[in-house]
Parts: sequence; structure tokens; C-alpha cells
Amino acid sequence: MNADLSIFNLILEASFTVQFVMLVLLAASIVSWAIIISKRKELDKATKIADEFERLFWSGMDLSDLYRNLTASGIEAEGIENVFIAGYREFSRLQQKNESNGAIAVENAQRAMRIELVRELEILDSRLSFLATVGSTSPYVGLFGTVWGIMNSFRSLGNAQQATLAQVAPGIAEALIATAMGLFAAIPAVVAYNRFSNQLDRLSGRNELFVEEFVVLLQRQVHK
Repeated sequence: MNADLSIFNLILEASFTVQFVMLVLLAASIVSWAIIISKRKELDKATKIADEFERLFWSGMDLSDLYRNLTASGIEAEGIENVFIAGYREFSRLQQKNESNGAIAVENAQRAMRIELVRELEILDSRLSFLATVGSTSPYVGLFGTVWGIMNSFRSLGNAQQATLAQVAPGIAEALIATAMGLFAAIPAVVAYNRFSNQLDRLSGRNELFVEEFVVLLQRQVHK
């Protein structure tokens, strides 16, 4: 490849505006990949915690023992565990009050679990909007850099006696790099956002189902 048309040289020779666009896209891509890696670990961990918790919950273990284990000193509950803790704590607190009937205790426990569930889902949903923004705007930012670069290339030909491909090619090539960088930043962000959103939806539905199942168990316990 001609050294004058190498990608590195084209970037160095690009106008300030095009270089700035490339820098913005590069920064967006780096941040996106950092979020993708951390969010994948976070969601996989939440799924693993849910699997282990449900295994214990449906193993026949006494709920009071499970609650004490999760709230023991040195134990940091996460995800669905916090949902269970919020519900069982509220249920136990109201059951200990003589003036409180079972129906109210179950209702308040359900409300407490739903509030905690929203908090947990907000934590998992954090930073996903950045991926959506990068995925939707990066191609247009790259296109802006390309249009600007091509416009400058043709403007430079205004005073030329004869326009040749050799005169136009470097400017167009450096401009097209901006489009390529826009796609490079956008494609992984879009793919990751769709995958994580789907995984989060499945986890959300799974947790909501647990809340309803737990409420049924509490109602049975009240009517015994």
C-alpha cells in the first residue's frame, strides 16, 4: 500500500474537524466496550445468583433460616436475594404486631418486594442507554465527518486547472475513514444493547414470577 494512502497517514493529514470526529468516535467505542464487558459480567452474575437462590428457595429450606443466612454478618445479598429479604422482613415485622392481620402483612410484603425489584432492575439497566445512544448516533457522526472531508476535498479543487483522481482520492479516503469508525463504534453497541436488553427482560420476568410465587406461599402460611 502506498505510504501516502496508509490509514495512519490519512488520519494525520485529515482536517481538524474530521480528526475531532474520529477522536469522538474512538472515545465512544472505547467507553462502549468497557460497558459491554462490565455489563456482561454483571448480568451473568445476576443470573447465576438467581439460579442459586431459587435452588435454595425451592429446596424445602425453612424461609426463616434462608432469611438469616442472607442477612448474616459478612454476607452481601444481591439481586433477587434483596427482593426476598425486603418481602420477608416486612412480612415478619407486621406478623409480630397483634393489630396487623395476615392479609395486610402479605400485601405490604408484596409492595416491599416490588419496590426492591424496581431498584435492582434500575441497577442492571444502568448505562445501557449509553450503548443505545452510541449505536444510533455514531453512524451519523461518522457521516458528518465524511461529508465534511469530501466537501473540503472538492473545495481544494476549486483553484486547480485540472482535477485528477490522484488529487481527490486522499481527501475522499480520509473522509470515508470517519464513516468506517462510526460503524465500528455503532455495530458492537447495537448488538450488545439488544442482547443485554433481552437478557434483562428475561431476568425481570423471572424475578416478577418469583414475587408472585412468594406471595402465594405467604398467603398459605397466613391461612394455616
